Amino acid sequence: MSRLLVRRPSPRLADGEVTHIGRTSVDPALAQRQWEAYVDVFRSRGWEVIEIDPADEQPDGVFVEDAVVVFGDLIVLCRAGAESRRSEAPTVRDAVAATGLETAEIVAPGTLDGGDVLKIGSTVYVGASSRTNADGIAELTALLAPRGWQIVAVPVERVLHLKSGVTALPDGTVVGFEPLVDDPAAFATFEAVPEEHGTAVVVLGPDEVLMSSDAPETAARYEARGLRVVATPITEFEKLEGCVTCLSVRIRD
Repeated sequence: MSRLLVRRPSPRLADGEVTHIGRTSVDPALAQRQWEAYVDVFRSRGWEVIEIDPADEQPDGVFVEDAVVVFGDLIVLCRAGAESRRSEAPTVRDAVAATGLETAEIVAPGTLDGGDVLKIGSTVYVGASSRTNADGIAELTALLAPRGWQIVAVPVERVLHLKSGVTALPDGTVVGFEPLVDDPAAFATFEAVPEEHGTAVVVLGPDEVLMSSDAPETAARYEARGLRVVATPITEFEKLEGCVTCLSVRIRD
């Protein structure tokens, strides 16, 4: 059974970090409803949902993908690039320990946010961003290269994280809103999409993806490729540079 690690939104969500966009009003009650609908997408497909202990004092704690990256039977605990987020780590560490999988950890001076990590086959694209530094990329490479993963560092300056600008469809095609992608040529295959919020997809199965409901034209393009698209509203998280990928950590058994 596939497992989903999530953490419910903090009442202080509106105080979360913003870097590349202006701050706008966030509705915590609406965010909670949107988060529950997001989680229900996975639950309705048989995923086991594991809630990490609430971190109400941590506005960005809901974005759990930044704290953990899964590589097969290895879980890597990240070290947040934003110092304000480092106190999220203890509760995440406890939840990861309960999975029973092997764990490793990025340590100082390295920083690594999971939102900067895009896996396609055995290739791992890592965003060299304001949140992930060269030491963090080197530490990740040392952990993964012996396991057969190839690490490719790519520049990220136009958005917060690599996966704020690009993700990948089930066939490995990298998709992104081109004005927000620093170097489309860094990827083996790249396809531009017409809407900013159409860049982020979570692969639910070989022919099914989850994405924001705020990109209907992009959804139609994905459906024309033969994909089943599940669209869910995440407006309150998008106001904080969040997307469908960063609200969960997927452990596929």
